[in-house]
Order: sequence, then structure tokens, then C-alpha cells
Amino acid sequence: MSPPLYFLRHGETDWNVEGRLQGQKDIPLNSNGRRQAEVSGRKLLKLLGAPALASGGLRFLSSPLGRTRETMEIARHAMGLDPAAYEVEDQLKELSFGKWEGLTWPEVQKVEPNLAWNRETDKWGFVPPGGESYAMLGERLQPWIDSVEGPTIVVSHGGVARVLMALIGGAPPQRAAMAQIWQDRPIVFANGRYDWK
Repeated sequence: MSPPLYFLRHGETDWNVEGRLQGQKDIPLNSNGRRQAEVSGRKLLKLLGAPALASGGLRFLSSPLGRTRETMEIARHAMGLDPAAYEVEDQLKELSFGKWEGLTWPEVQKVEPNLAWNRETDKWGFVPPGGESYAMLGERLQPWIDSVEGPTIVVSHGGVARVLMALIGGAPPQRAAMAQIWQDRPIVFANGRYDWK
């Protein structure tokens, strides 16, 4: 069994509002996203307690993208911690949507209707042109999962959360690929399951 993971999705961006596929594009948080990051940090503070957070017994890891790093820094500040005292882990980067990044789903359906249909029928296994499937993201994440040695707070992306739901949270892959991932609610992965907090 993996040690517990406390997972935060980055806060909202303008592309989230517009329904654009962000993937690995480095889109900043908007004002609501910054508020969501603060809310998430306060929720973790309530869940774990200030002594545990300050004890040094928790590792803090972020995806390298700006929206996750800003979320981590705001959340750490809300927890009463040094905003900059965390590590960056490249494997926690969002899955790539390849040439679809920047498009809305209706735009993808208009430009490439057959490929859009293929993705809808196999969201876990489908590879966007020049991008990654959830299955491929899982292969990228597995070495990192295997390396986790203790309780860890992670700030990453919706696609990463979905893959963790399948790999360590007990969800069937196709169901995990369809999961809604909120931007102001932590997910706790522990004991082969996941719980929203």
C-alpha cells in the first residue's frame, strides 16, 4: 500500500472557464483560482493540523507548471508555512493533449469529429494527436508512485488525479477517466481508496 497522498488540483484558470484543453500549456491562475488555492490550504490545515504540517514529516511536491506552483505557494501560506519550501516533480505534469491544447471540446469535435468520437468511446486509452492517453500518463506516473516513501502533499492536475484514482484509489480506469476533479477540495488517497475532503 502507498503512503497517504493529500492531493490538490491547481486553482481555476481563464482557460478552465473557457473550457479549453490546457494540458501542458503554462496558463496562470485567475483571481478565483487564487481564492480556491487558499481555500484548499485552509482545508488541509483543518484536516492535518498545524503541528503535523510544521513537523517536517510531510513532503510537499508540485508539478512544474506555473498554475500548480502558484497554488502550492498560496496553499502553504494559508497553512502558515513558508510558501517557497516545497519540491518540484516533473512527472506530476499534466497529460499532454498535443495539438488539441488551446482548443475547446466543441472545437475539437468540429475539426476532428472521428477522433473526438474515438476519445469519447475510450477516454482512458485514446491518444490525442501528438499527446498522451491516460494510460500513458499512468506509465509516466508509476515510477514516481513507487518512489513515494511517506505522507505527501501534492499539487498537480485533473488528469493526474484521475490516473491516481485508477492506480492507487481503486477506481476502474474508464470511470476514473470521466471523474470530475474539483479545484478547491483536497483528495486523500490512502488504503487503496480515495476520499474527497
